[in-house]
Amino acid sequence: MAAIEDIKSAIIEREEELQKKFQNEKIIEREEHKKTQQFIGLDSAFIITGPRRCGKSILAYMLMHEKKSAYVNFDDERLRMEASELNKVLEALYSLKGETEYLIFDEIQNISGWELFIARLITTKKIIITGSNAHLLSKELATHLTGRHIDYVLLPFSFREFLTFKGVEYNLYRTADKAVVKNCFSEYVQNGGFPLVQKLGRVFLAGVYKDIIERDILQRYNVRHPAVLKELAKYLVSNSTGEISFNKLKDLLHIKSPHTIKNYVSYIQNTYLVFLLERFSFKLKEQMRAPKKVFCIDPGLAQTVSFKTSEDKGKLLENVVAIELFRDAQNNKMELYYWKDYQQKEVDFVIKEGHKVKQLIQVVDISSRIELPERELVSLLKASKELQCKDLILLTRDYEAKESISKKTVQFIPVWKWLLTKNQS
Repeated sequence: MAAIEDIKSAIIEREEELQKKFQNEKIIEREEHKKTQQFIGLDSAFIITGPRRCGKSILAYMLMHEKKSAYVNFDDERLRMEASELNKVLEALYSLKGETEYLIFDEIQNISGWELFIARLITTKKIIITGSNAHLLSKELATHLTGRHIDYVLLPFSFREFLTFKGVEYNLYRTADKAVVKNCFSEYVQNGGFPLVQKLGRVFLAGVYKDIIERDILQRYNVRHPAVLKELAKYLVSNSTGEISFNKLKDLLHIKSPHTIKNYVSYIQNTYLVFLLERFSFKLKEQMRAPKKVFCIDPGLAQTVSFKTSEDKGKLLENVVAIELFRDAQNNKMELYYWKDYQQKEVDFVIKEGHKVKQLIQVVDISSRIELPERELVSLLKASKELQCKDLILLTRDYEAKESISKKTVQFIPVWKWLLTKNQS
């Protein structure tokens, strides 16, 4: 049984830790800040999910800043309790804060049965919940808060946010500014977008990876074969942008059942360490049976885990583009796939909205037209014809042009520029 005084201590100390971050660390307003304010209200909980240490607590706290609010972090051993004891948390909050309008509950999915507590509160309080495990949140919410929650996925810094964090102001029409932006992009590709990696370096990413595996997966799911899961996670992250199938992974890891591998992959996905793209097909069965492509949620994390001696710049660029498209797909009405035909022609990304394929994107590591492998254009044009899509983009390292090819317009855009301008009308 948790004691009230221990609960109070946990609340005060964790909130003080968060306040010190605002005082001692560089904090920028996330792009999601203004977008998400509209979602906070009575009768529905606002849920922020995303990978560990990507800034969920900071965003939640900023949304409640200068309001009558309280913050409780359940990732604290003093707050290990049964759901029936959660009322003690309210009692402690009232004792410490008096009446509050806004409540932030961080990692509350650590408490089994928490959803009934939230369901009771949302009629009188405005609630934000943050969590680093999509499944543990969505499973309970689907049962008891159907239609009474709004989900939002927060990822590490976008390239735009990365530039803001570094204090870089730019005008893309000025040559000097473009040079600075390109240098920053090289750094972004190498180190990724986790906020603290800018301060602590890649050693921070090694710690994040270890916490995700040990705390968010092995402890929470009580994994039967921990060594296999660790090997699988490392394989997926190290082979980012590659195709996978559960049967091949089963053979590679010497596991009898592909269902075990499928479950383990889902555990890894639920922590946002990796995400999978299905191969596009108008036939659902073909789509489900085809291999999937795997991507790491952060390029710096992928390189830290894989320990590769020689980097594949093309794959790094593709992973950066995949993360940005995944970011858009989580919080918008778009679906993301890759395309491949029986001749092994491939297009990296297919963007679908409703029943229509809206855009096709190919990523190639080139800095001039002469470097472009012909197969990349052939694949893009073949997919354009088959999927009846005219919006064709070929993202490059540093080549920009617009060409008419086989009566179709192809835009060549540097990845760094696309990341900064893609949402501009």
